[in-house]
Amino acid sequence: MDVFDDKSEKNNSAEPSKNRMSNSYKHIKGIIFDMDNTLLQSSIDFQTMKEETYSFLVEQQILPEGLSLQQYTTSTIIEEAVATNRMTSELLQAMWEIPVKHEVAGMDGAVLESGVTELLEKLHGSYHLAVVTNNSVKAANAALRDNGIIHYFDHIAGREQMRSLKPSPDGFVFILDCYPNTSARDWLSIGDAWIDGKASESAGIEFIAYRADVEKMKKAGVFPRKYFNHIGELMKLLT
Repeated sequence: MDVFDDKSEKNNSAEPSKNRMSNSYKHIKGIIFDMDNTLLQSSIDFQTMKEETYSFLVEQQILPEGLSLQQYTTSTIIEEAVATNRMTSELLQAMWEIPVKHEVAGMDGAVLESGVTELLEKLHGSYHLAVVTNNSVKAANAALRDNGIIHYFDHIAGREQMRSLKPSPDGFVFILDCYPNTSARDWLSIGDAWIDGKASESAGIEFIAYRADVEKMKKAGVFPRKYFNHIGELMKLLT
């Protein structure tokens, strides 16, 4: 598996410099971003990805028919399958080919969300910046590199760094472990989906929702500190 790709020279846990006016977020040292539909305008067909993954697992008699897919994401379906302890290495490989196929198609030609470059330029050097995504590190690195923003990030955590995908907090814990001189309260995270919020909150990191479905957040028991409609609002919060 590709781990951190060509990012090794960026993995620097030194304290960033900070010249900020006093505010309620003056203690923040790092920010974790989701990737799809937070940094990038992804066209990944998550619904079809979920349905095809589930169909494969039913065909292989790993999961039962009739699950209410509205209550699941692809990642939680995969967790259900793994929890059966009946997934061989061959089945795991075949199963992962399904989301990979959709990730590659959906990230092809993906462009940045409005205001992302300007935000990262302002944050870079003043905060630790990281990405946590359920995508593979290879796919994430390629998408961020193609859009010219990969150099802003110290660490990119994909599914290779997680025992369990979001909504598990594993990816966030991985990032925290990269910075032993910080604690969860020193970080913020921002993402568009309830699984981002659940993972962040489970790791003890304050969550901000970006262009999120408020009702889905509530139903999932996720209560973001703030809701933003433009990524640039994060800078206003910090200054």
